[in-house]
Amino acid sequence: MAKRNVLVLNGPNLGMLGAREPEVYGHTTLADLERACREAGESLGLSVEVRQTDDEAELVGWLHQAATDSLPVVLNPAAFTHYSYALRDAVAMRTAPLIEVHLTNPAAREEFRRHSVVAEVASGTVAGFGLASYLLALQAIAHEPT
Repeated sequence: MAKRNVLVLNGPNLGMLGAREPEVYGHTTLADLERACREAGESLGLSVEVRQTDDEAELVGWLHQAATDSLPVVLNPAAFTHYSYALRDAVAMRTAPLIEVHLTNPAAREEFRRHSVVAEVASGTVAGFGLASYLLALQAIAHEPT
C-alpha cells in the first residue's frame, strides 16, 4: 500500500528554532523537527515533507498546491496565525485535513497571540506541546479516513 503524502508547513522565524528565544521555544532545531516528523510519519505509514518559509506568498502557494493535490497538511503559521487573511483564505480552500499546530500555547501568551484567523477553517488545532504538537497532528491525519 502506498504511503499517504503529508506536508508539514512552517511559517516565519521557525527556521531559527533552537536559537530563537529558547526559553520560550526550547532547544529543538528545525532539523530536529524535520527528522522527528519524518520518523513519526514513517511509523504511521505517511510520507512526510517538511518545509519552512518566512515568505507569506510562498506559504500561500504551498497551500494552494496542497488543495489542488488533496494533500493533508500540518501547518504552523507562526506569526501569520494572527493576521494573515490571505493565509486563512488559502487554508479555507483545503481539500484534505489541515491541522494547525503551535509549539507554545498561544492562549497563554501575549494578548495579540490569542486569536487565530486560521483556526476557524482548519480541521483542528494542537498547541502547547512543543515538538509533540506536530506528532499529535500527524497521528490525527494518519487516523483520518482517506
